[in-house]
Amino acid sequence: MHRVEGSDRWVNHIKRVFKAHWPVILVVVLCLGLELGGNPVRQALAYDRPAVLAGQWWRLITANFVHSGWPHVLLDLAGLVLLWLLFGQTLGPLRFWIATLVGCVAVGLGVFFLSPDVEWYVGISGVLHTYWASGALLAVARREWGGRWLLGFLIAKLVYERIWGPLPTSTWSIGGPILTIAHLYGAIAGALLGFLWIAFDRRHAEHPTVSRNGQPAA
Repeated sequence: MHRVEGSDRWVNHIKRVFKAHWPVILVVVLCLGLELGGNPVRQALAYDRPAVLAGQWWRLITANFVHSGWPHVLLDLAGLVLLWLLFGQTLGPLRFWIATLVGCVAVGLGVFFLSPDVEWYVGISGVLHTYWASGALLAVARREWGGRWLLGFLIAKLVYERIWGPLPTSTWSIGGPILTIAHLYGAIAGALLGFLWIAFDRRHAEHPTVSRNGQPAA
């Protein structure tokens, strides 16, 4: 009986964790699963400019979920989990998925149209900057603790990368070059989303939904 009760507690705990963090868990599982596919999966889904020009447009999206190797994917997923812990409640599941889609599109199209010299890339770090920018702006607007510091650090990081290139620790960790322009494209998309959501939230606060009997609806 004790074993059954203990097992039930673990099952209930796992259910609670999944319910609270299911968006980021799904992205983590997706990225790890694709990495298990190795080089064949990487080559099939990576951003490859000649392949995109040949009509393989899905690579603009899928490139964000494959990585150059285990050090790369683990570093990116550590950043993903950290950003979820910082901004998961601020964004919520729906806005998290919107930021994911918009970030993927912005990075893919940004690299394709604005960085034609880039022939190949993989990694979700550009989308991480979409989460970061949108989450930090919402946190600042809501006067949440640390919002201004996190936004300021993001701006400083982007400026550093534009002037001096990627942070040394990032290059050492993945053992290869980092496409920092993808970070900028992702952050710009996140900033646009953040301002849009701030305006939406303010409008909603000023004009709450009204029920049929004329009373504000919850």
